[in-house]
Amino acid sequence: MVVEEEEIEDLPEEESEVEEEEEEIDPNAPLRQPIVAVLGHVDHGKTSLLDYVRGTAVVQREAGAITQHIGATEVPFDTVSEICGPLLQEGTTTLPGLLFIDTPGHHSFTTLRSRGGALADLAILVVDITEGFKPQTLESINILKQQQTPFILALNKVDKVPGWRSHQGSFLANNANQSAMAKQNFQTRMYEIIGELGQHGFDSALFSEIQDFQKTIALIPTSVKETGEGVPELFMILMGLAQKYLRGNLLLNDGSSEGTVIEIKEEKGLGKTLGVIIYNGILNASDSLIIGAQPEPIVTRVRTLLRPKALDEIRDPRQQFDSVKIVGAAAGLKVVAPDIEGVIAGAPFYSASTEEEIDIALDKLSDSMKSNVKCTDEGVVIRADAIGSLEALAYELSAANIPIVKASVGDVSRRDVVTADPSEEEYRAILAFNVKTHPDAKSELYETGVKIFESDIVYRLLEDYQEWKAKIHDKQAQHLREDFAHPGKFEILEGHTFRTRDPAVVGVRVLGGRIALNQAVLRNDNSVVGHIQSLRSGDQVLKEALQGDEVAIAINNVTVGRQISEGDVLYIEMDERAILKIREAGVKLDPIEEDIISEMQKIKKKDQPFWAR
Repeated sequence: MVVEEEEIEDLPEEESEVEEEEEEIDPNAPLRQPIVAVLGHVDHGKTSLLDYVRGTAVVQREAGAITQHIGATEVPFDTVSEICGPLLQEGTTTLPGLLFIDTPGHHSFTTLRSRGGALADLAILVVDITEGFKPQTLESINILKQQQTPFILALNKVDKVPGWRSHQGSFLANNANQSAMAKQNFQTRMYEIIGELGQHGFDSALFSEIQDFQKTIALIPTSVKETGEGVPELFMILMGLAQKYLRGNLLLNDGSSEGTVIEIKEEKGLGKTLGVIIYNGILNASDSLIIGAQPEPIVTRVRTLLRPKALDEIRDPRQQFDSVKIVGAAAGLKVVAPDIEGVIAGAPFYSASTEEEIDIALDKLSDSMKSNVKCTDEGVVIRADAIGSLEALAYELSAANIPIVKASVGDVSRRDVVTADPSEEEYRAILAFNVKTHPDAKSELYETGVKIFESDIVYRLLEDYQEWKAKIHDKQAQHLREDFAHPGKFEILEGHTFRTRDPAVVGVRVLGGRIALNQAVLRNDNSVVGHIQSLRSGDQVLKEALQGDEVAIAINNVTVGRQISEGDVLYIEMDERAILKIREAGVKLDPIEEDIISEMQKIKKKDQPFWAR
């Protein structure tokens, strides 16, 4: 179970409150099946877990063996009981089963919102025990924390642990028969993952060693593709957690339904259909549907409700759907309805049977379609395919201290480009997550030079933008360096006085930094003695000289032997404000330049103790 660190401190009080709430709930009240989301890094076994339960091979039929769409599978109690065997004792649960949601990635999970927040009641984070945490693992953890979704962790591919002999059934039973070497290899890898979870603020342990599942994340070793080892314990833990800690959230509601659209798909003979998850209430085949869409909500009527058979996959069923008249939460199904253009994945929907209920649903929808993204007077423009993914993108940007000036669901428009155009250079950008760009917006992008970043992976959008932003800062820093004097230090060479005055011409060696025309010359007594009028190397006229160069320079208003002498070490005078601005902008100076500024601070200290500090 997910428990934030600040929650742990107050846990005793919270536990008593939970107990009081549970006492008020009728123990015989019917419960809906919990919604369980399956998340994890690519190829760590998310879909393979459900394939094992279903006895299918959906993952092999996906492009590149990677899940491309959100899927939903109902696992009835009889199947759960068969999987768990004696581990699930009779009478310990009243749950009718489990509804699993398989997602292509963490970003898809963020689109699955209910009116109260996250759609899923529980989540399984699948981690390849031999690979540990990967980018999508970390992002999944961040999303689970953000949405406060309780989760357990499947330590998958335990059969790949060196020396491990995997067998079907219970992990604990099989663990007892492993060699000492295999047990040691397993322990090493498990503790590495425990350490990684600890870095993210979670206590975790092997499920059999946990005393309080509210405080500690349960780790369940599995081998879902090969033998199904550990799957009995996985289902037992899911059922137990849902029954004990989530009962109040699972009470069956017999009112109008609430749900989320997971995909819009063209079906042969049916036209456009909606793949949906019902998370609350009852949906009838005669109901009206009020659905979130762009540019405004849609009110339509159900034509047909198509429900996949138990253990079948909604996005890729092995059997024909069953046409049904009524469906109660929680369930995944296909809905056939007219006039659904503009509906977006992740949009909420409500059912209604009267005009009054339609009005109520429209008010609810208005609230549901509002995002929690905070916008400022300055920042980047963001677009996403759904409110949930918009909020997920905004969450990552906020964590990286990147402000947002506008956040919207839907394709990138010309108005987005107009909004981004007047911004500071680093904010003249649009981050577009899993959406298209209108043709007129593309033309405006070309004319204005506003930068657009497009991807269906949140962290890639963030990385690409930050890389571009870093280049802008480097360019700005370079311009800043050119606008102000560089630190410079030089020595008048012995025997190299070519003219004593009007102007004085002497040979010098540049000890550090650079010297240039028209720069003021500073002595170590903090007095400015003149300006550089010319720089020459032989017959060549120069604009500047760099460290190590030996050149002849002309300095006005000085006389050799009075204001300056052979052997003197002199500096280029710098404006204090320029140094502070350079530091504020993060301009990188080399170590010798930093040393020169430190020496100048000592020179200035007598008159200005805090100069350039």
